[in-house]
Amino acid sequence: MGTCDGKVVLVTGASRGLGKGIAKMFAAEGATVAMAARTVEPVEGYIGSLQETREEIEAAGGKAVTVQADLSAADTRAAMFEAVVAATGAPDILINNAAVTFLRALDEFPEKRAKLMLEMHVLAPLQLTQLAIPAMRERGAGWVLNLTSMAGERIPGPPFDPFDVGAGFGMYGTVKAALSRLTQSFAAELHADNIAVNAVAPFKPVATEGAATLDLAKEDTEDISLTLECVKYLCTGDPQQFTGIIAQTQPFLQSLGKL
Repeated sequence: MGTCDGKVVLVTGASRGLGKGIAKMFAAEGATVAMAARTVEPVEGYIGSLQETREEIEAAGGKAVTVQADLSAADTRAAMFEAVVAATGAPDILINNAAVTFLRALDEFPEKRAKLMLEMHVLAPLQLTQLAIPAMRERGAGWVLNLTSMAGERIPGPPFDPFDVGAGFGMYGTVKAALSRLTQSFAAELHADNIAVNAVAPFKPVATEGAATLDLAKEDTEDISLTLECVKYLCTGDPQQFTGIIAQTQPFLQSLGKL
């Protein structure tokens, strides 16, 4: 018996990377996994697709459905959520993982790309959480998990680290900081409804296919199993106790005695 038998989990950005890993983990725990992303079928030159993720889940005996959606627009997000509910029922667990990142100095950051990052990292989790709340309230329990980042933490200085000066992570850190604050505000407002809202902030870039393209050394990445363990814990724990947490993967697991 899995820890999520009978539950429905909606994972955005599940065509590749961390989202794919999260979807496969919940399917292995017995959940029916609904997966949303833009890439449904394999595309030459791109890593991963919803079809490939679903096939891997089904080959392992799990259950999954896919919904193609551009999560950068409110109307398509709403249509995606409606399609998921029609196919699987409303989600017990919502994983806001879909993201887009552009690295560039703030003094020349294009407004169009800034708005896209705000849509994907802040407005999409806001809207999808709003859509998930009614059914969670009716059931008397629910779990929302946002993927944020250490990049949203305060930058120490001056003097400033050369990375913070020149890496172009200003907008990325800004939207992740907003997502962390949104997480904790939702947690406070929904605590009485027994709905947990948490976030996981990987300590380093997670070692996925995408991270491999950045040519990072192994010691500069984090094993995906650490992030998955945090996600699982925060999406199966008591919503009254484990909510409003921004879990930095390694320190959080160490505090639980799991490292």
